[in-house]
Amino acid sequence: MLRVLAVDDEEPALAELVYLLRADARIGQVAQATDATEALRRIGRATDAELRQGQGAEDAFDVLFLDIQMAGLTGLDVARLLAGFARPPLIVFVTAHEDFAVQAFDLKAVDYLLKPVRRERLAEAVGRVAEQIAVTRPTDRTPTGVGDRIPVELGGVTRMVAVADITYAEAQGDYARLHTADGSHLVRIPLATLEERWAPHGFVRIHRSHLVALHRIDELRLDGGGMSVRIAGAQLAVSRRHASRVRELLMRRGEG
Repeated sequence: MLRVLAVDDEEPALAELVYLLRADARIGQVAQATDATEALRRIGRATDAELRQGQGAEDAFDVLFLDIQMAGLTGLDVARLLAGFARPPLIVFVTAHEDFAVQAFDLKAVDYLLKPVRRERLAEAVGRVAEQIAVTRPTDRTPTGVGDRIPVELGGVTRMVAVADITYAEAQGDYARLHTADGSHLVRIPLATLEERWAPHGFVRIHRSHLVALHRIDELRLDGGGMSVRIAGAQLAVSRRHASRVRELLMRRGEG
């Protein structure tokens, strides 16, 4: 479950945001702070606890839902300070102003919500947070059940798809399309990120456009100097760059 810190110096807006966050089943803990200084103090305490324990502490935060225009330090100031942390929480900005969007995304914000916050839009932001944590923090600060699963959006509902059910992933720009026996799902994660995180699950890059589950390959075919694999009924080309490694891994698997 996600651990959240909501930060806003306007108490009615903070209360509404906290109410909406607690209504989301993917969120297990919602703390709140009424200014940037308090927020940084709470994050600092959580970070100290992590260092003492040598692992994720129960009071560590996965994400900040952060107002921008506050008295004293602004939300942008907080984001800049957190960038110096070894493992800063993710940030979703929540603001009444559109003018700061470029700066927010330059600071690697996961999302940018405009007030008044709609429940559906907040749910989308939470899904993006869970999705990013699933591929960047799979071992220690992953929400329950997400380590070997990945959240996908389906008709406005976030569904958890088991990595073990994915036959191959296909690059589509900065997105990836995940193929399973039940269909396909588009996620906002680059294929290179999935390649790095899913290597322990037996996924292998065969082409700049495809990442496949090695154990799902049904057939390796050599044709006119080219190589391809058949997986879940699809015939996928293997690039020359990856051909020797794919063949070697399949031979090892066969010997095993």
